[in-house]
Order: sequence, then structure tokens, then C-alpha cells
Amino acid sequence: MRADESINLLASRPRRRRSLRLTDTAAIPLWIVVILLTTIATFRILFWDQFEPFAILNCVTEFVYLPAWIVLILAAVSHRPFLALSALVIVAAQIAFLLPELTAAQPVPAWTTKAPTFRLFDANVYNENRSMAGYAQEITAVRPQLLTMEESGPFDIAQLSKAGALADLPYRVELKRSDPFAFFVASHYPLADTKVVGLDGRPLIIQTTMELPSGPQPLWVIHTIAPLPVSFLQWNGQLLTIGRLLRARGTTNLLMVGDFNATWNNRGFRGILDAGVTDGAAARGKAFDMTWSQTKLFLPPLVRIDHVLTGSGVAVTQIRTDKGPGSDHRDIIATVAIHRPPVHQG
Repeated sequence: MRADESINLLASRPRRRRSLRLTDTAAIPLWIVVILLTTIATFRILFWDQFEPFAILNCVTEFVYLPAWIVLILAAVSHRPFLALSALVIVAAQIAFLLPELTAAQPVPAWTTKAPTFRLFDANVYNENRSMAGYAQEITAVRPQLLTMEESGPFDIAQLSKAGALADLPYRVELKRSDPFAFFVASHYPLADTKVVGLDGRPLIIQTTMELPSGPQPLWVIHTIAPLPVSFLQWNGQLLTIGRLLRARGTTNLLMVGDFNATWNNRGFRGILDAGVTDGAAARGKAFDMTWSQTKLFLPPLVRIDHVLTGSGVAVTQIRTDKGPGSDHRDIIATVAIHRPPVHQG
């Protein structure tokens, strides 16, 4: 064989691709990530929301496990099978945790096409928000028939009234307080049988009834305490109380709205859902339409803790979030349909 032929033969051979190789030292940080996330997932499975730090992490299940995806890719391309398998288990756990909420989307019930509807505007306006000018503009633009507000003190309501934002909402329930547990409900339709349910020395639920042309519509407006910084135990207890009251009443024709300070990945909120109510945002495929917090530097809202829940005979047909001007929460705007089957008289 001639020398030039040998050179051509060597040149024609395919070059072996270099694979990424991680040294043992470089793999240590990845193993640390896996161990930390495995611990979080283990506490989620065995001790769901029983320990405060892990309950907070459960609120951000959508994001807290994302490093495992990066570890999985790096381990796979660098031929670290045990590391890759460990990361894959975490990824699978995250998917399993999120699956109930992500698969909750369903078609809008057929009966809603001929059912009466009303517009709902719910907002946690933030008790340190000194200007309601932005909310006055939003309310005027949306023109809801039902307005529900949490953390809304007398000064806030006075501003909205002065701006004319409440002109079409003459029927009102106001729980006047100077702390974050003030409530305000304003309706285009009469409100009756109003009751305040309190727990731990704070109001938890405003129970009232809207007298719609189609009949009475029971309404619960919710505001639980946050797990931080006040009391993790009280937060858990309030969610359990809501679930217990809901089971005792039943979900028929009930509309629930407000700041639950909890997500689908918190045990107490899942218990509320398991009582038989439908999460309006998840049902309409808006599971990732986050509501809190919009005041974190360089970060969008990362959790959905404000909810519209419906029992049988009630359905959310449209739902979205909006700016929530001056608040740490985005507000919720929804169209709610009411199903009242005709009564057959014998």
C-alpha cells in the first residue's frame, strides 16, 4: 500500500465523538442536589405538610424539583447511570405530584351555554396598599356583578366609593378591620343571611347568599392566614376547618372564592378539593396562571394561592388573572354560570 493511500484511508475513518466526562469531584455537587431533592420528596410522601419548611417547599412543587431535570441531562450525557437514575426518580416524583392538577382540565359543562352568568372580581388588595386608584380603574373596566376583596380596610373602600367604582354594586358586606383580615363583598344583587366564621381570633370565612334572579346563590369568601410568618399550625388548622365545614354543608350550588394561601400541593387545600368542589382555573386549563407574589425582584408570581371553587350546579366558564395594582397578589376575574334545573310539579 502506498503512503498516500494509507493517509487517505486514515482520513476516511469516522472520528469518535468525544463524550462529556464528569470527574468524581465534579459529580459531588450534582449528588448533593439529588440528596436534597430526595429529602424534600420523601417528606412530601411520608409527612405531607407536617413540617413547616417542607410545607412551604410543597407550595412551589412546580419549580423546586427543576434542578433534578438538569442533573438528569448532565448525568445521562456523561455516562453516570446511577446519578441519572436517581435524578429520574425525582423527576418522576415531581410529575406524579403535579399530575392531579395538570389533568384537572375539562370541557366547559354543556348546560352553561343556556345558563345565567355573572362576572366575578376577586382581589387580595394588600393591607399596605395605600392607593386604590388602579383597582378603581380595573373594577370600572370589568364591571363585575360580584366583587370580593380580602385585606380591604375602610380607607380602601372609601377610595373605591369616591372613585365611583362601586356604583353598580349597591349591596355590600364590610368587615371593618385595620389588620390584613378585613373583608369586603359588594354585589349587584341583594345579599342575605350573612355570617362570619372565625378561628384563632380572626375571621376566616364570610358566608352570605346572593339573591340572583335565578334563585339564591350561596357564597363563601375565604382568607386563611399565611403559614409564614404568623403560625404554621393555625394555617393548617384553618384549611382543615374549611374542609370540615364544607363536608358538613355539602357542595351543592356553592361558590367559594378568596385567598387560601395554599396550592394543590398542600394537603389542607387538597382536602378541600376532595370534599367535592372544582377548581375553576385548573378546570379551564389555567393551572399555571399564578397569583402570588408579584413583588419579588426579577421574579414573576410563582404560586397560585387565590382560587375560585365551585360545587355542583355552579361552574366557571372563563377565568383569568389581572394586574392587582399595588398588591402582592394578582386578582382574579371569572365568569360564573349557575345551573338551576326546572322544578317539575306533579
